[in-house]
Amino acid sequence: MDVERGSESEPRRYPCENCGAKLEFAPGQMGLKCPYCSHVNEIDDAGGFEAVEELCFQTTVEEMQSAAPKVEASTLKCTSCAAEIVKPANVMSLTCPFCASNIVATGSTATMILPNAVLPFQVPRDKAIDSFRAWLKSRWFAPNALRREGRLDAAMNGAYVPAWTYDSHATTQYVGQRGDAYYVTVGSGKNRQRVRKVRWSHRSGTVENTFDDVLVIAARTLPAKRMDELAPWDLKAVVPFSTDYLAGFRAECYQIDLTEGFELAKDIMRVRIEGTIRQHIGGDEQRINKMSSRYDELTYKHLLLPVWVSAYRYQNKVYQFLVNARTGEVQGERPYSWIKITLFTIMCLIIAAIIFAVVMAVKGR
Repeated sequence: MDVERGSESEPRRYPCENCGAKLEFAPGQMGLKCPYCSHVNEIDDAGGFEAVEELCFQTTVEEMQSAAPKVEASTLKCTSCAAEIVKPANVMSLTCPFCASNIVATGSTATMILPNAVLPFQVPRDKAIDSFRAWLKSRWFAPNALRREGRLDAAMNGAYVPAWTYDSHATTQYVGQRGDAYYVTVGSGKNRQRVRKVRWSHRSGTVENTFDDVLVIAARTLPAKRMDELAPWDLKAVVPFSTDYLAGFRAECYQIDLTEGFELAKDIMRVRIEGTIRQHIGGDEQRINKMSSRYDELTYKHLLLPVWVSAYRYQNKVYQFLVNARTGEVQGERPYSWIKITLFTIMCLIIAAIIFAVVMAVKGR
C-alpha cells in the first residue's frame, strides 16, 4: 500500500488502492476501509514498525549476571515456609524469622550475587509493636474482641528481604488506533436522542520512557500482595552493602534471579509504557494493537529490604503480619466480623431505599 507521510506528530495518510480516497480504520480488522467504495486495504505492519530482537536485552542481563560480584554462601531452607536464609557462622540451629519454625543447620552452599545495597532498619522493635497495635485497632470490620484478645503469638523478628531494582531507557515502537468521539441524533419525538459514536483511525509511532529503581521482590516466602502493600520503600536512602547492617537480623537469599527479575520488571514497566503510547495516540479512546520495546542503558542493584515479621493469635488461630521497618506501615491477615458486615450492608440498603423514595416523591410532584 502506498503511504503519504506527514510530519512526525501527524498521522500517516493512506490513499485507497481502488479509488484513491482517504481511508478510515475498520475496527476489529487489520485493514483500512474506504468510506466511498468499501474496498478494504490491508495494513502493512512493517511501515514504521521494526521488530526488536529481544535476545539483545536478554543477553545483556545474562552477561550482567555472569559479571556480577558473587559470594559462596551457606544457606538454610526452612521446611515449613520454604524460606532460604544465610546461615550464620558457628550456629547449629536457629528459628526461622518468617514462620518461627526451628531450623536445624543442615543446609547447602550456593553461589549468590553479592548484595551491593541495603536499606537499613529504621523502625525499632518496640515501635513496630506499637504500629501493629494501632493497625489492629483500626480494622473496621474486625470483631470487637480482637482489640482485647489479639496477642502476639511469636517474637517480632527482623529480616532482610532480597530485591532487585532496574534502571533502563525503553524505546517502544507501536501500532494502534485512535478513536475520536462524535454524536449523532437518532429517532424522533420522545424517542429522539443523541448517540455517541467513535471514528477510528490508524496510528503508529515511537515513544521513550526512562525508568529508575523499578523494584522486584526477589523472594517468594512472604505473600507478594503483602509485600507490595508495604510500599513505598525510600529507595533513595539505600547505602552500600556491609555485613554490619545484618548484625542481629536474618537475611533471606534470593529465589528469583537477575534474569527472571527483569522479566517481572518489564511487566511493571509495560503499564507506564502503555500509558505513554495512549497519550501519544491522543483522541478520546485508544487501542494498542502491537508494541515492541528495546531496553538500553540497563543497570541494576541487588539490595536488602528491612521487614519486621510476626504473628498474633485470636480464638486459637494464628495470623501473620509484616511491618515495613522504614515507615512503620503494617500489612497482614485479620479476622472479619460477619455481624458487622451484615449490619453495614443492611444500613446501606436502607439508605439507598430512602434516597430512592425521596427521588420518586420529587418526580411525582
